[in-house]
Amino acid sequence: MTMNMRIQFVIYFLVFLLIYTSLNSYVVLRLGGLLGLGRNILYLWIVIVTFSLPVAVYAERVFPNIFSKFFFTASAFWMGILLFMVCSLMIYEAIRPFYNIPYAGIIIVIVVSVLSIVSIINATGIVVKEVEVPVENLEKDVSIVQLSDLHLGTIRNSAFLARVIEKVIPLDPDIVMITGDLIDAGARIHEGMFNEFNRFGAPVYFVSGNHEVYEGIEEVYSILDNTKIRVLRNEIVDYDDIQIIGVEYSEDNGHLGKELKNLKIDKTKPAVLMYHSPDGYENAKQAGIDLQLAGHTHNGQIIPFNFFVKIFFKHIKGLYDLEGMFLYVSPGTGTWGPYMRLGSRNEITLLKLIAK
Repeated sequence: MTMNMRIQFVIYFLVFLLIYTSLNSYVVLRLGGLLGLGRNILYLWIVIVTFSLPVAVYAERVFPNIFSKFFFTASAFWMGILLFMVCSLMIYEAIRPFYNIPYAGIIIVIVVSVLSIVSIINATGIVVKEVEVPVENLEKDVSIVQLSDLHLGTIRNSAFLARVIEKVIPLDPDIVMITGDLIDAGARIHEGMFNEFNRFGAPVYFVSGNHEVYEGIEEVYSILDNTKIRVLRNEIVDYDDIQIIGVEYSEDNGHLGKELKNLKIDKTKPAVLMYHSPDGYENAKQAGIDLQLAGHTHNGQIIPFNFFVKIFFKHIKGLYDLEGMFLYVSPGTGTWGPYMRLGSRNEITLLKLIAK
């Protein structure tokens, strides 16, 4: 990790800790007041829930064991519960001036408990979505399975990956494409973590996401070198008459456009672009891309985050016809943070490229 990246990380961490402390303080003090809990208990609660996540991440990476895994999982779940608490309390604050709600604290606890349970159950499922994409100059139909944002680590581990692979194998795709965030920032990656991918008969291609950058991109690549996964680092490979283009993730503005200009893309042949973030599609269209595959957004993962995601990304889920080019944004095959989904699903995407 470079010095600039270290500085960025420290800044992001401090901003996160400030926001996280503020949200925890509001929720604990407001809800605790409604439930009639003592102040000393509430202050201790704030300290525990605020610092449990960074401490759990450190413990899981440095001293991984069954206790650190449980601690990390519980801390991650609290993030989802906190979101539901904040939303419920905001609704309560909006209603309170006009109507006195008896037992408001108990009602909020019940509502948040139900939403949390539903979200956890929903996050255990994996759906297969089939999408047809017409492509010009394609000699024969091709099927692609897109996996994105698996976030393999402490919560989503090798057992989850095995479930995903079991669902993909019967689909018998011609190509498997992984559009970033294969790993998470929990437990450290290790040899054998991705061996399940070796079960595929089809070629498997991968481009990096932001979480690979956070983990240390070269370390990730060195481990993937021992698997069937082919890492694409701003390059083109051919599959029959299709050009498969993989561009590494970067937070730099204009990164995708710059890298595409450096590649010799044949505009007379079909081209599929793999890039983690659903942006830069104007540059992709100009470069002659027929289909751009992305992830990153998780479709918000938990309502109401989808509304916030739409502030930053125009396209957050599904297939978009951009008049000459298609963009498909996966809602993610796994989850980041809490093992929870509300208003979104874990998805394996089967894209059928149809010859026009």
